[in-house]
Amino acid sequence: MSVQTSPNFAERLLGWYDRAARDLPWRIPPGSDAVPDPYRVWMAEIMLQQTTVAAVAGYFRRFVERWPTVADLAAADDADVMAAWAGLGYYARARNLLACARTVVAGHGGAFPDTEEGLRALPGVGDYTAAAVAAIAFGRPSVVVDANIERVIARHRLIETPLPAAKREIRAALAPLVPQGRPGDFAQGLMDLGATICTPRAPACGICPVRTDCRARGRADIERLPVKPPKKAKPQRYGVAWWIERDGALWLVRRPGKGMLGGMRALPGGDWTDAAPPESGLVHVDHGFTHFDLRLTLVARESALAAGEGEWWPLSALDAAGLPTLYRKLTDRMRERIA
Repeated sequence: MSVQTSPNFAERLLGWYDRAARDLPWRIPPGSDAVPDPYRVWMAEIMLQQTTVAAVAGYFRRFVERWPTVADLAAADDADVMAAWAGLGYYARARNLLACARTVVAGHGGAFPDTEEGLRALPGVGDYTAAAVAAIAFGRPSVVVDANIERVIARHRLIETPLPAAKREIRAALAPLVPQGRPGDFAQGLMDLGATICTPRAPACGICPVRTDCRARGRADIERLPVKPPKKAKPQRYGVAWWIERDGALWLVRRPGKGMLGGMRALPGGDWTDAAPPESGLVHVDHGFTHFDLRLTLVARESALAAGEGEWWPLSALDAAGLPTLYRKLTDRMRERIA
């Protein structure tokens, strides 16, 4: 006999969320009279894409301290924003952050649209982000589905269709559960439930607030839900970066605005290819991108090669250059070698 979802699913979840909500720097605590700031909600959701809460918290605080409003961010220098983003990864998000802020200021008078449709029209805002901002910032009863919510609903409704095909079933199962009141807290409650109780491994089913009608509860194979397709092996690529040093300074360039690590300061070097370089190099690092793995080898070059657009950056202040993680790992390895 199938288990029916109790009509008070949202009530149970919200009751638990009122007691157990995570304290996050972008969140209005449940029960607070404060009004959510759409700018802070949007900023957090962009940063959290494909990134953990632990990694984002410090970046979020620094960003909103330096650029406390969307108008401040819209007026910021691109290089300053990219440098502040360095290390958070997926750098297209930083470029979209600026484009979106400038669109909100120039096209919407500095006020974020308050509907999913309006939010989706902004640069870098997809279906999930639009739904999350609409629900959390504006109280719209949107169907918000991130990875944590996906896991909770796939287990609760025992959806065994493999991802990504299961996404439609998960949304269909979640839609009738979204309450008209407190939809933002409902979405955040589901996120917290997936992050703290309905975890990928060893879920704490015994203390779950919606356990009584969870179809996967007690199953030995609960950890396999949601069912994921087998991982494909990523191709291996190779590249060479140049260490060009003069008088205690290192030659840095700016990567092209579009493409991998676009707009970021970096070491100069050649293209990334499928063939390993002939040089053994001084040091190398391995770095994983979404679609391929990269081995980047550092090779010393003469300062005469420092031509074209670039800048000499003091080695003593290299941490302030805002290098992306790949190049920061490489320069750190080199500085350890020459220390």
